[in-house]
Amino acid sequence: MPTRPPAEPGMTLEQVVTPALIVDLGALEHNIAMLARRVAGNPHGVRLTPHAKAHKCVEIARMQMAAGASRMCCQNVAEAEAMVAGGIKSILLSNEIVGQDKARRLAALAHMARIGVCVDHPDQADALSAAASSEGVTLDVLVEIDIGMGRCGVAPGADAVTLAKYIASKPGLHFAGLQAYHGAAQHLRKPAERKVAIARAAEMARSTAELLRAAGLPCEVIAGAGTGTYENELGSGVYNELQCGSYAFMDADYGRNETATPFANALFILTTIISAAVPGRAVCDAGLKATSLESGLPVVFGEDGVTYIKATDEHGQLEIASNAKIALGHRLRLIPGHCDPTVNLHDWLVATRNGKVEAVWHVARGW
Repeated sequence: MPTRPPAEPGMTLEQVVTPALIVDLGALEHNIAMLARRVAGNPHGVRLTPHAKAHKCVEIARMQMAAGASRMCCQNVAEAEAMVAGGIKSILLSNEIVGQDKARRLAALAHMARIGVCVDHPDQADALSAAASSEGVTLDVLVEIDIGMGRCGVAPGADAVTLAKYIASKPGLHFAGLQAYHGAAQHLRKPAERKVAIARAAEMARSTAELLRAAGLPCEVIAGAGTGTYENELGSGVYNELQCGSYAFMDADYGRNETATPFANALFILTTIISAAVPGRAVCDAGLKATSLESGLPVVFGEDGVTYIKATDEHGQLEIASNAKIALGHRLRLIPGHCDPTVNLHDWLVATRNGKVEAVWHVARGW
């Protein structure tokens, strides 16, 4: 059962119960439109398939689809279930799943939407085939290849072809192509570093696709890319699906990349100063339970001389410069270090425009 919403439409920001996750609708709409226009203008037929794991919100997914996205990516079955329940008709689960329960849940969704999923082992294909056959549906399956991420994926080349042949032989499964995501490249700070990393990744994907086609297996999809590298994949002539996610919100860690970005910060943690007893120091009510720290501390937005320096369970410790005017009850906006896991800590997104609450959206945090 979700918690009570921290706000209602029509409220001002001063009335929102903190800590709360707020979305600047103007910035969100700008970001969605910017990437949609960029991808729509490409000469290679590349499609945008945004990642729902960044926002876990059906309303935002609908905005992305309305702007021209061809399908939504999800990272677990619960996200896919929420998106399909919200009316999204094409989903790629850009991850592996194990076990008959999850396979059955995914196959059941294929009665209502086109469903794709990734594999990197024959046992995963077996479970998906059994579930799809039981439901009388067909699942699109991508072979994930490790092109530098060092996480999931078979080796590019012969290993990927062997697995693709196995998938193509299984009832209820349609081999659809390759998943070639290089997540580690997204936060390489220098543009030249990202360019080199994606050039290597694209070459591995291209050569694997050629082997697949030579083996009689059409490679319809070569998917990957993220907010930090999408321009590289877009211009590669190899990728045809871009799985950007964070672009909708942005975060402090993307702000550390050494490159200009067309995207604005749209996601903030609204927090209140709950203690200002000592000069030079204050405490807000957004701590570890309100923001993810694996990509660094949040950054205070629009307030000179105020720095977030430490987080504990329910407290955020702030360093206050002598020229900053911060008093008890003052409200701050924090840019989270990493938007995706920060969203996952909250039940609600408070959508705002010009300082007023326009909508309150549920965060789909199931398993």
